[in-house]
Amino acid sequence: MSRFELIAAECAGYDVTRMAELLGVSRAGYYKHAHTCTAAEPTPRVQRRRDLEVKILAHHRASRGTYGSPRITADLHAEGERVSENTVAKIMAELGIEGISPRTFKTTTQVDPAASFPPDLVGRCFDQGRIDAVWSSDITYLCCGDGDMFYAPSVTNTRRALGWAVDDHMRTELVTLAVERAAFVRAHRCQGVILHSDRGTQYTAHDMALACAAHGLRRSMGATGICWDNAGAESLWSSFKHECYYRHAFATKAELVAAVDNWMIFYNNDRRHSALGMRSPIDYERTLRATTEAS
Repeated sequence: MSRFELIAAECAGYDVTRMAELLGVSRAGYYKHAHTCTAAEPTPRVQRRRDLEVKILAHHRASRGTYGSPRITADLHAEGERVSENTVAKIMAELGIEGISPRTFKTTTQVDPAASFPPDLVGRCFDQGRIDAVWSSDITYLCCGDGDMFYAPSVTNTRRALGWAVDDHMRTELVTLAVERAAFVRAHRCQGVILHSDRGTQYTAHDMALACAAHGLRRSMGATGICWDNAGAESLWSSFKHECYYRHAFATKAELVAAVDNWMIFYNNDRRHSALGMRSPIDYERTLRATTEAS
């Protein structure tokens, strides 16, 4: 796609003069190009290509600039488009857009050497064939202009974030609040659900044991510093950091909390997950429930 074609594709939403300045072309040159193009009818192949470019740009923008070719291809397939992932990847490269790739894992877990640990009831098998078989939880560091913040999600085995908490401390109540919110979303029907975590002091604390017992949750813990032992929670906040947090600077705690809430709503309702057949967590849960009821 040429710079003039890019301006033409985006002129409905952006000022032509400003785009011409940013792309290093003249406004008059763009209008001359546009007049030439309208004078000659494009071939079906060229028109098909232009249509795909516009749709790919729209889906990339709708994903907040995070989707790569696999998820954009899934979006196009959902619209009835017949296009390969390789074609989408090629067009994205020519447009100069790309998805977000994760960075390496780094543990922040602090272990109490005097604590006793529940057994690992999951063994890295988080998908056990039904909703709410396993919940995962973890804590990660965030920061903003007001200082350090900490983020703790509770995640079901369908990748859905049921509850989360963000605050300027990492005391036990941070994770118990996330658990309480998750239980509320499930209308407190979580008897027998496994709550899996690492061996951080917040999860071995007495108050955490009481919170789990109050909801009938079965505590489970993996090894320390092994990301695969708590893959559900690690995956969620890793996605948040790479798709939202690392791409913005937050001046206040309120801004950061709002960003977490907004992204989590997008994550649960709209974001496509490769592990769920390119469906969102809530859509995937609806499918599972419908299948269970039908059988």
